[in-house]
Formats: sequence, structure tokens, C-alpha cells
Amino acid sequence: MLSSIKPSSSSFSTAISGSVRRSIPTKLKFSPLPIIKNCHNQSFHSNVVSHQKPLHIASASNFKREVKVKAYEADRSRPLDINIELPDEKSAQKLKIGIYFATWWALNVVFNIYNKKVLNAFPYPWLTSTLSLACGSLMMLVSWATRIADAPKTDLDFWKTLFPVAVAHTIGHVAATVSMSKVAVSFTHIIKSGEPAFSVLVSRFFMGETFPLPVYLSLLPIIGGCALAAITELNFNITGFMGAMISNLAFVFRNIFSKKGMKGKSVSGMNYYACLSMMSLVILTPFAIAVEGPQMWAAGWQNAVSQVGPNFVWWVVAQSVFYHLYNQVSYMSLDQISPLTFSIGNTMKRISVIVASIIIFHTPIQPVNALGAAIAIFGTFLYSQAKQ
Repeated sequence: MLSSIKPSSSSFSTAISGSVRRSIPTKLKFSPLPIIKNCHNQSFHSNVVSHQKPLHIASASNFKREVKVKAYEADRSRPLDINIELPDEKSAQKLKIGIYFATWWALNVVFNIYNKKVLNAFPYPWLTSTLSLACGSLMMLVSWATRIADAPKTDLDFWKTLFPVAVAHTIGHVAATVSMSKVAVSFTHIIKSGEPAFSVLVSRFFMGETFPLPVYLSLLPIIGGCALAAITELNFNITGFMGAMISNLAFVFRNIFSKKGMKGKSVSGMNYYACLSMMSLVILTPFAIAVEGPQMWAAGWQNAVSQVGPNFVWWVVAQSVFYHLYNQVSYMSLDQISPLTFSIGNTMKRISVIVASIIIFHTPIQPVNALGAAIAIFGTFLYSQAKQ
């Protein structure tokens, strides 16, 4: 009986094409398992196999049976056990959403801080809003020209459906900036947390949509919390309050027009917001000139630079860049997440902005005012759950 011989490295190579070639092994190891049977010639055992001599086949006639070498394809139905853990697809998606939210919130907080600094030194919200749109439009034009981002393929119908969205976006943007120029950032965002109430009312009376009872009930803490925060606000201003309310209404119509007009349009979220910014800039510029004008801007700019110094220019650039970036990320996130998840993320965003602005600007706030804000934000969360 022969013992199987296992070389530690390539001991021999065999070519079966009518003849058998031999090569000298480097080292032989023996296994107790027999691999060759029915060999009756005893001289074959004693002469052929040796641990001191190279293994070779003296004669092919010593074998009673024909040896055939066949190649078999690996069974692909059985997975390889390689112990390599691949990331779960759902886990990767959750991580991606988390990155979107963290970036969105951080950019929004930074924008609100610099925007308020600019408005405190330069109280011209119409020009500030125009610069924000102009900066974003310029950034996207450069990205398209340098092929950093692919330019969207649009037609006349696209711009027609985008026009009412741009009008609503322009009104909401300017109204929110006017509000923040008159009141604290925290108060503006507390009032803007009441946007779901406007959404339900507009959808119900203008679009004929109906909602289940829990949705209507979730509006009670939203309206009650906003009212409590408004009447207890230490630095209440009617212009700031109305600006936040108009912004809520305008953004509700923007969302409605966007959903109706963009069905079937193959434009990414990033390019969609870029086109929206450009059209809003065209709409806003003549109104900004008519309301404020270059003379007021020049005088206000000189006054701001003399009081703040060169840092004022950086503030203006920062608020313009971060405004575009946070909106761009929010529209990009809509391509990846559901509207419900986006609504919850928007609620959490307002909490982060309110808390950050109170800390940075040392905004005085009464306990009852904080309670009203908490009730309104909690109602927004209930609304998002009931809407689902």
C-alpha cells in the first residue's frame, strides 16, 4: 500500500499528454491515508517509493486501471467562508442619512449665526437676501463650467413649472430674513416651527385634501406653543412676527408647487435648487433695488465696516455661502430619504438652531417662553408622526 506524499512546496508538475514529466521534490511529507490501491506488483512498492530518492513512475504498465485527470468547476451555489464581514446595506443607508442630517444642521446653525451678525450691523434684509441667492448662483455656475458638477438638462417647460416655486421661495426667503433682522433668531425659528399648521390649512382649504383626526389634533400644541412663546417674548416685534408667519405660508406654497410641477422631471436635488436660486435672484433683484436702493446700501455698508472692521466682509461672504450650502444639502437629502424623515430632521434642525443662537447671542428667555417653544416643537414632531 502506498502512502500519500504531500510536498511543502511545488514538488512535481505532471503533464498528461501521452507522457509523464518528472521534477525533483524539495521536501516530502507522509500521510497515513492510502491513496493508491489494487497495485499487486510488490517490487513497485519497494523500488519506486523512497523518501531519499525522487518520486517517479517507472512504468505505466504497473497500473491496472487508467488514471484520468478531470477539472471540476467550483460549486457557485455555496458561499465562500472567508470571514470577511461586509457592511449591511441598511446600516450604510442609516450612516448616510446621519451624515446628511449632521451636515445639514451644522451648516444651518452657522448660517443663522453669521446672518444675524450681518443683520445686526447692516439692517438691510433685502440686499442680504439678494447676496445669498447671488452667491449660490455663482457657485453653481462655476461648478457647471468647470465640470465639477454636471449641468442639468432643462427645457422651457421646466422653467415654466419652476416659476411659481421660485416666487414662493423668494417671498419666504425675504420674509424670514426680515423677521431675523427685527427679532431674535430663536423667536423666528419658534414661530417657523408652526409651518405644519399652515401646511394642513392650505392643503385642506385650497387643495381639498383631507387628513385623519390625529393630524388635526397635533396642530393644537403647535398653535398653542407658538402663541405662548409669542406673548411671553421679551423683545417682541410685530414686523418680525409677521415676517416669520409670511415665511411659513410662502414655504408651504413652495412645497405644494414643487410637488405638482416636478413630477416626472429628472433633475437632481442639487441642480434643482441651483435653478431655483437663479430664478429667485432674477425675481428678487428689482424689488430689492426698489425697496432699499443703492444709496441706502452704500451708507449702511460704510457704517458697518467702520463699526465692525474688515470682519464684516467675511460675515457677509460666510452667511451667503452657508445659506446656499445648507439648502443644497437639504435638497440633496430629499433624494435619499422619505418626506417623513425629512420633516423630523427639519424639526430637530430648529431645535439645534434655537439652542445655539440662545447660547451664542446670550438671548434672554423666560421659563414660560421656553415652555412655549418646547410645546410647539413637540407638536411638530407629533404632526410628522400623525401624518405618516
